[in-house]
Amino acid sequence: MGRKKAMLSMVLGISILVLIVIIVKVIPQSIRNSQENTKTEQSQEASEKKTKKKDKNIEQAKLLAMGYDYDGAINLLKSVKNYKENTKITKLIKKFEEQKAACVPVDVNAVPHIFYHSLINDTDRAFNVSVLGKNAVDGMNAWMTTVEEFDRITQQMYDNGYVFVRLRDLVVETKDENGNVTFAPNTNLMLPPDKKAVVLSVDDLSYYHSYKPAGFPERLVLDDNNDVKCLYKTADGKKHIGDYDVVPRLNTFLKKHPDGAYKGARGMIAMTGYNGVFGYRTDSDYEVREHLKPDQLAWLNEHPDYNREKEIEKAKKIADALKAEGWEFASHTWGHLSVTGKTVERLKTDNEKWVANVQNIVGAVDTLIFAHGNDIGGPQPYTNDNPLYAYYKSAGYNFFCNVDRSKPHWVQINADNVRQGRIDMDGYLLYTATQGRTTVLDQMIRPAEVFDTRRPTPVIANGKE
Repeated sequence: MGRKKAMLSMVLGISILVLIVIIVKVIPQSIRNSQENTKTEQSQEASEKKTKKKDKNIEQAKLLAMGYDYDGAINLLKSVKNYKENTKITKLIKKFEEQKAACVPVDVNAVPHIFYHSLINDTDRAFNVSVLGKNAVDGMNAWMTTVEEFDRITQQMYDNGYVFVRLRDLVVETKDENGNVTFAPNTNLMLPPDKKAVVLSVDDLSYYHSYKPAGFPERLVLDDNNDVKCLYKTADGKKHIGDYDVVPRLNTFLKKHPDGAYKGARGMIAMTGYNGVFGYRTDSDYEVREHLKPDQLAWLNEHPDYNREKEIEKAKKIADALKAEGWEFASHTWGHLSVTGKTVERLKTDNEKWVANVQNIVGAVDTLIFAHGNDIGGPQPYTNDNPLYAYYKSAGYNFFCNVDRSKPHWVQINADNVRQGRIDMDGYLLYTATQGRTTVLDQMIRPAEVFDTRRPTPVIANGKE
């Protein structure tokens, strides 16, 4: 028994010793193998990340070049590590350099400026005399554009080589040590020789109460991708979110056709404030219940839980998203004011309301797009002898736009301000163009193919055909 126990103890001891040897030798090797595998996987992941980053830079550079930002595209490609060793990247750089060299300067004094109001989605409602009355229908018919017309105009202008640029792209702005700005024509606004520049603006993006029975969108909203869209209610009361106005419709078009915009340009949104902005009732009059019109009071009575601060908060999110998409803002005066013949005090009162009720949402602006197509002077350059100009200049405005459909373009670049005439892409001008009474649109579009035949004709503007 003693020998057996001794033998068992020895066998057990040897087994334990062998096990220890195995543990000492095998497990560390397993750990090393695991560590090596981990390092290999990490190395592969790092390599994949570098490849993805490189591919992302390449795709982003292509997008920049399509928008004529060749320098941005080239610099992005050169930021890739060891880019000179990558044949794909060096070929792209050479391609973009050649495209840049082929561009020619835009004649900034011959750039047209087109503008829209909100788009008509439902002609049955917008042209319903029994609901809106004849005067309102005549106004809708004259000054608005239908969705179908907008799409045709946008496509035709793109096909004809038009590229959206910013108004400030037309000039070079310098500022002295005292903060005074000086403007000069931009001789370095470069586009391919088959492209033509155009400026765009959109008026009154506030969805006034008066728009509701005509079937316009209710307000701007953000979708799940944080893109600006419209909340639209059809005649049967169903709500939809989509491209029911100029802003989201143009955004969608330019995502498909990025070469239709210079360096991500979109347009200027000319804002009033008396009914709020973007369909949100942000004006202080709603809060204090003063100076309200019947439709404003009716809206407040329908919304007993109204909270101005919440409306402002929602509107700011829209404004920030619009700016991120490339849109800019301008004053259209707080009260859609006709500036002609007004006193400085009247302009000041209105502008202070704009600052308090619109600038607090969209931020400071230096562009004034006159309502009703008016102006504070004639075709001669503004001077400080003009008290209306002197006031607006002191309030920070440098760019001024009126309406001038008499010629294809009107640009005036002065040392201390920039002016541009705008062409109204609306029912009245389209109609007169189809009648052969104006040729101002002929360089951009084919009016007869654009005009929406569902419109009541003749199209009446200010009581005249």
